[in-house]
Amino acid sequence: MDLGLKDRVYVVTGATRGLGNAAARELVADGAKVVVTGRDETRVLAAAAELGPNAFGVAVDNADPSAAERLIAAARENFGGFDGVLISVGGPAPGFVADNTDEQWQSAFESVFLGAVRLARAAAAELEAGGVIGFVLSASVHEPIPGLTISNGLRPGLAGFAKSLSDELGPRGIRVVGLLPSRIDTDRVRELDALSADPEATRAANESRIPLRRYGTPEEFGRAAAFLLSPAASYLTGVMLPVDGGMRHGF
Repeated sequence: MDLGLKDRVYVVTGATRGLGNAAARELVADGAKVVVTGRDETRVLAAAAELGPNAFGVAVDNADPSAAERLIAAARENFGGFDGVLISVGGPAPGFVADNTDEQWQSAFESVFLGAVRLARAAAAELEAGGVIGFVLSASVHEPIPGLTISNGLRPGLAGFAKSLSDELGPRGIRVVGLLPSRIDTDRVRELDALSADPEATRAANESRIPLRRYGTPEEFGRAAAFLLSPAASYLTGVMLPVDGGMRHGF
């Protein structure tokens, strides 16, 4: 199946590792051109170099109010266009209600929530019909995850923003989509498992609750993201796609 990604230009934030990187890899593999971002310049340049000539790296923090303008400009200047954005950020600090400080909440709000809102607003102003805005969120949109209180507080609100945005942009032919990963085998998930007394037992317990009985691979997530961002998904908007091996048991 041809996804129609050849020569389309996307911005993918948080793309130096994990889910953002997996999505960028699949986009480039299918012929897209990608601006990859992250906060660490060394990692950004290395990620772009590994992806090859159809990738360009920009070191930027999503919380920076100038980030959106810089990234869209980089897409146009380096690849001659701008067809969409996938907004992915690292997960906020773990912890239960009593653990997380005001400073952690404020930092997470700036990067995870407000930074994403700014990027989406800027993209909406620049995109034409056929453009797409994607959000990498979390299974916590539907069900809180123990020990991830800040994420549980912010991700559902961002999903609500995305849904509102899809209603507003639909008449212009611009799509808005979300991906809800659960246990994907990334550094972040391994770090969370390692917070328990027995990481291997924690992983085994999690896998036992997944109908496919295993964690997903970054490549599997990346392929789902590439499809949702592609013209092949042209009649999908306002959707929140679980990429979780069936872990969400509701409809």
